[in-house]
Formats: sequence, structure tokens, C-alpha cells
Amino acid sequence: MVRSKIFYGFFFLLSFLSACESGDKQVKPQFKSDPNSIESIKKEIRANPDSLMLKENLIEAYRNAGYYDSAISIANAEIKKDSGSAYLWNIEASLYFENNDTANAIRCLKSAIDIYPLPDYLVALGTVYAEIKNEKALRIANELLLSNKTKYGKDAYFIRGLFYNYVNQPAKAIQNLDSCLDLDFTYMYAYREKAIALYSQSKYEDAIRVLKRSVTLQNNFDEGYYWLGRCYEKLHKKDEAIESYQNALLYDKNYIEAREALDSLRGKGKE
Repeated sequence: MVRSKIFYGFFFLLSFLSACESGDKQVKPQFKSDPNSIESIKKEIRANPDSLMLKENLIEAYRNAGYYDSAISIANAEIKKDSGSAYLWNIEASLYFENNDTANAIRCLKSAIDIYPLPDYLVALGTVYAEIKNEKALRIANELLLSNKTKYGKDAYFIRGLFYNYVNQPAKAIQNLDSCLDLDFTYMYAYREKAIALYSQSKYEDAIRVLKRSVTLQNNFDEGYYWLGRCYEKLHKKDEAIESYQNALLYDKNYIEAREALDSLRGKGKE
């Protein structure tokens, strides 16, 4: 299963959690502005070769365009200049992760943690381990709970829930995701994961109730609408499924799976 869009606080750190989902959403950032802006940033860098901020802007521009090799190359060059920067290692980790290279993402996150053991970096590492079904995810979750349950408990329970979803233990996943939501009822990706766990047990009506709550709390939650569509399809409610996929695309026009599902329901995209 492929992951999609989240991270926690530092540069791209938030993309780890959303990218760590038990769904099928395949997200490659699309370039949102004039492609000439890349050349414009390069020109500024030539005039200010020591500006890390400009290089971060170029990394982000390449990332948004889907040019991960170029973005990683710049991050690598900056790390060679300052290998003691946890911030730079985290940037590189996020780029590798979004480019489906979990081994290098883990390596870079470990380097960041060795330099500066920020709990947010541990959260990111735990989500990556959960995705690859590595039980180190559970150890990290326990460490977060012991260090500060009040602050990091919701993330710890989310990591546990994510792990158990990946290893096909939906009952344990739901138990931990409920604990996450007890601590923070606005944790959107916990709703998504809980719905996926219910979906895997063919409990489509229950999943719909969970997802409806999520999109009520956050009406632009595209992944909530997508999974609503999946559930409605299973219940043979074609009109409701179409509307759900349309809502997902309303908030993310590049949502590939939602577009394909919608086209399929409308009889498109077939030979």
C-alpha cells in the first residue's frame, strides 16, 4: 500500500504522517506556479551562493514539480557542508520518503535523531517503521508515551494503530486509534485509519459513520471523502459513491485514485 500526505512541524516533517497512510492514495506534488520560477531561484542563488533559505526554496520547487533527484542532490550537497545539522537530515529524509525510498528515509532520520533527539523526529521515524511493518514502531510509540504522554500520546497511539493496520490486526488498530482520538478528537488521520480498519473487516456502515464525523470536523478532508466513496461502492450505493469521489477531487484535483474510481463508476477509462 502506498502512502500520502502528513508531517510534523519542521520543513516537510508534516508530510510523513499523511504520507504514512493505510490507504492507496498516490501523491506526487504537482508544480503549482510558473516553471520559470526554478530558473529564477537558481539565478538568485548564483547571486547569493551562501543562502540556505534560497536553497530550501529551490528544494521545495523541485519537490513540488516532482523532481526528487534534483531536490535530493541539493540536500546532499548542503549536508556535506554541515553534516551536524539535524534540520538538513530531516529535509533529506522527507524527500527520500516521498520518493518511496524508506531505507534512506530511515537512515537520514536516524542521523537527525543522533544529532538532536527531537520527539517529532521520533514520531516521523515511528510512522515509517509502521509502514514497513517493523516492530520498532511499537518501541518508539512506547518511548513517546513514557517521555510525555500528555504531549505525544496521541502520536504514539496513532503509530500503534498504523502499525496494526499494516500487519492486518484491525481490532488492535481500532483500539489504539480510539485512544488517539480520545486525546485529540481532531486527529484526522486517526479517523482515516480507523475507517480503513473497519473497511478491512467489511464493516462499511461503521466506517461510514467514522468518515462522516471526520469530514464534518474538517470539510476539506479529501481522503475522508475518498474512503466514503470506497465504502458506498461496497454497499452498491453508486450515487453516494460518485458524490464522495467528486468531493475528494474538489479538494485535491490531483487525487489519482479518486479520479480513477469516479471514471470507473461513470463507465469511463475502459477499453
